[in-house]
Amino acid sequence: MLRSGRLITVMKHAAANRYVMPAARPAAVVLYQDQRFKAAAAASQPKPQPEQESKSFAMGLFKGQVYADQVFPFPEVLTEEQKETLEMLVDPTAKFFEEVNDAAKNDQQETVDDETLQGLREMGAFGLQVPQEYGGLGLTNTQYARLVEIVGAHDLGVGIVLGAHQSIGFKGILLFGDKKQKEKYLPQVASGEKIAAFCLTEPASGSDASSIRSRAVLSEDGKHYILNGSKIWISNGGTAEIFTVFAQTPSPDGKSKDKITAFIVERSFGGITNGPPEKKMGIKCSNTAELYFEDVKIPVENVLGGVGGGFKVAMNILNNGRFGMGAALSGTMRALIQKAADHAANRTQFGNTIDQYGVIQEKIARMAIKHYVTESMAYMISSNMDAGSKEFQIEAAIGKIYGSESAWSVADECIQICGGMGFMRDSGIERVMRDLRIFRIFEGTNDILRLFISLTGIQNAGGHLKELQKAFKNPAANFGVIVEEANKRAKRMMGFTQGPSLAEYTHPSLSRSASQSSKAIAEFGMSVEDLLIKFRKNIVHEQFLLWRVAEAAIDIYGMVAVLSRASRSLNEGHSTAEHESMMCQVFCNEASVRVAENLMAVRDATNLSNFKKLSQISKDVISHGGVMQQHPLGF
Repeated sequence: MLRSGRLITVMKHAAANRYVMPAARPAAVVLYQDQRFKAAAAASQPKPQPEQESKSFAMGLFKGQVYADQVFPFPEVLTEEQKETLEMLVDPTAKFFEEVNDAAKNDQQETVDDETLQGLREMGAFGLQVPQEYGGLGLTNTQYARLVEIVGAHDLGVGIVLGAHQSIGFKGILLFGDKKQKEKYLPQVASGEKIAAFCLTEPASGSDASSIRSRAVLSEDGKHYILNGSKIWISNGGTAEIFTVFAQTPSPDGKSKDKITAFIVERSFGGITNGPPEKKMGIKCSNTAELYFEDVKIPVENVLGGVGGGFKVAMNILNNGRFGMGAALSGTMRALIQKAADHAANRTQFGNTIDQYGVIQEKIARMAIKHYVTESMAYMISSNMDAGSKEFQIEAAIGKIYGSESAWSVADECIQICGGMGFMRDSGIERVMRDLRIFRIFEGTNDILRLFISLTGIQNAGGHLKELQKAFKNPAANFGVIVEEANKRAKRMMGFTQGPSLAEYTHPSLSRSASQSSKAIAEFGMSVEDLLIKFRKNIVHEQFLLWRVAEAAIDIYGMVAVLSRASRSLNEGHSTAEHESMMCQVFCNEASVRVAENLMAVRDATNLSNFKKLSQISKDVISHGGVMQQHPLGF
């Protein structure tokens, strides 16, 4: 039974036969640029104190170390009460999408009808993670992830409408708002009375947030900031009443460079207009529009996170919100796999159902493995966040990259398995594929996020080398540190690269997978060290190499996630344990090969030569304005 106040009656209008609707991941474009890495990293996370070492698994990975607490055993953070609450929300959420929401209609009309949106407002769907004292449901990250998964299985477009509102639209108020700001705005947005939007991207600033040109200047009386500028591709841009807006502000001393400041802006302040809804490839029912700000008067009390603290606010919002994308897309993959499996089991060709043919079996098996890895990552990350982890930015970026690319692959293979039927609109698969394409772009393009993963981890690992350099300045006092380093390098020269053992954390039947993961971690750490020694601070310019480092990190995190989850299932005797074990083993077998290949690529002479040639080929094509070679027919 539910206790009083647990969920604000769990569902605000359950008695009225309404359903609670979760939100999916929002559209946003993130902002890491490799040349500005140090400033970005410093602004997006608290600087660790010298005596405090990060316990993030991904951070440790870059030093060849295993911080097991976050990954073994597979984390379980929900209390019995939280599980009970979540169970009560899952069925109504699924029922809403199956019986009320019409994804095909939303896509065709390029909007969500007012009746549906009003129903969602009445059910409290706009404030899933807003604390109960401000009118929300107060869900944990893991509870939120589970509901987001259901949204992803049914309608990514509606998910964006809700997600742009609460995952980034007003997330800054949750994270950085003072008491008065929270009391004023959170009840309005939690009820859906007013829709929120996140306003960062501009025509000249996509992934490079520091180049935004919108500017806010303090009025002469010191009571307002006057905002002028524009923003593009803003989800909920034409419907929102409350905006989190980022603009350049003059330094208080008038001498330093302008700094980015975040503001809470109301449409009612005046001076805010928007363009028509953008015509898009997918997520058509979400309103995406350009916004214009002309002499908008913002009260000084609406500064969010302090004057000049806007970059930190933006990075934390995006880092904090990105975790749920993997969960949403695991839901999408689950639904696609169900469609593909059903079709394969019932479609007869050449005298057999097509699921009997090896080529179809491999497709479905690989789709299932991609889903398993994505789902394992998503819930490992959300559990770490709920357990109090403050450093999850690399893991969240990994989950976003792997999930978005896997979902695209699964959708493509689903269409292939379903053949001509999959290509037809009535199947619904082509709509899902169109909706999915944006996920590799927003909340940080996967290209930029790969650089972010590598550079964030490498910066952290660089601290180890600095400490070693200090040790050599006083060898007598640091004899143990020097000997340990010498032993490690001697073993490496002799070909012993076995990393920290994972056997104690894993089921005995997965010992080979554990050994593969251990070796991959050791080789990864040594490769990062080699790059640091060779390139030092110039590593930020070696994007061909950084890409391979990120690829290896993604695979290793995936290996550990499925190794941990499959071990839990085997230890607890789950009915699907053997099935999970097989998926874990196949993934680790193949991922370990990819890791070795990517790490070899960063030091192999042939690959390094190819990277230079690829760079030159690109420059030739750009300078020529397209392909350079003569047509084979000569005219």
